[in-house]
Amino acid sequence: MTNPETSPEGYDVARVEKWVAEHISSLTPPFKWTRLEGGHSNLTYQLDDSNGRQAVIRRPPQGVLLPKAHDMSREWALISALGPTPVPVPEAFGFCEDPGITGAWFYVMGMVHGHPLYNGDDSRQWVAEENRGVLGESFIDVLADLHAQDPDELGLGDLGKRDSYIGRQLKTWYRSWTSSVEAAQLDDPRAHELQKYFLDHLPDQGPARIVHGDYGCHNCLFGPDGRVAAVVDWEISTLGDQLADLAYALNQWSQADDDLPENADPPTAMPGFLKRSDLSERYAARTGRDLSQLNYYVGFNRWKSAAIVHGVYARYMEGKKSTEGIELDELRTRITLSLDRAEEAISTLR
Repeated sequence: MTNPETSPEGYDVARVEKWVAEHISSLTPPFKWTRLEGGHSNLTYQLDDSNGRQAVIRRPPQGVLLPKAHDMSREWALISALGPTPVPVPEAFGFCEDPGITGAWFYVMGMVHGHPLYNGDDSRQWVAEENRGVLGESFIDVLADLHAQDPDELGLGDLGKRDSYIGRQLKTWYRSWTSSVEAAQLDDPRAHELQKYFLDHLPDQGPARIVHGDYGCHNCLFGPDGRVAAVVDWEISTLGDQLADLAYALNQWSQADDDLPENADPPTAMPGFLKRSDLSERYAARTGRDLSQLNYYVGFNRWKSAAIVHGVYARYMEGKKSTEGIELDELRTRITLSLDRAEEAISTLR
């Protein structure tokens, strides 16, 4: 079903199909392999088996990887554990931790028919206006259901450190900011002032819960009815503060009255979609959580976004990444705008 010129990147097809035949009884090789875009740089393919059944196979990119990057075992552990819960995930078929098969760990999961939303064109194509309110409700309900899960009961108690999720990130991303200042030729006193504010006002985390870490419309597959059919890309999930996870998701959710950059076309800033306040109120009603300090978490995530983009900008300025097709001024604007929004959020708390 494949030939050397079109062979799937990173996969020894013969070895992988032999492994699947021996370990996953519901699939029958040989497969038709189709590359799936998205999913960051992980090598993700749709498999169509000899009986018309479909699955998805996923492995890290080729080459030397950073420690803990593209963690297939983490993704596998999460979809396996969450399968029986109300949190929609692809069905877990099989996990291979023998790098001798195809050079890296990989896993096979069920195919879910749905569409992620990266921009307004995706929403206009895949989400009818009458389904956009339902989409918002489903989006926030799924996150609330995730945060309701007890990681110990699911066998995920060792997914990550339990203490000071935000405190550890404040140190990590502040170190990133300060180490990137010289290369970026850009510093902003607010980055330092905000980090101190967040450390000085660090809230009580409460019980550690599973946090997705990158929950947004781009990592949800939405069905034709607008509901979340599956949540994907669990590779940076850990244990932490669910309100930080909520604030991250809210920050990703643009609305029509936002001060958006020129030419921005986010997926949720159009008629029919709920507002962030609607989402947070629904989350509070579903979980019983006190959200009176939510803007602390909103501000923290805005500050963190500034630090992340600042590090990327520094690598471009240092010549470590090609700037072809990259608008450096736009990156600088994103850094400044993120700090502006962080300040706006915490101004409501002072």
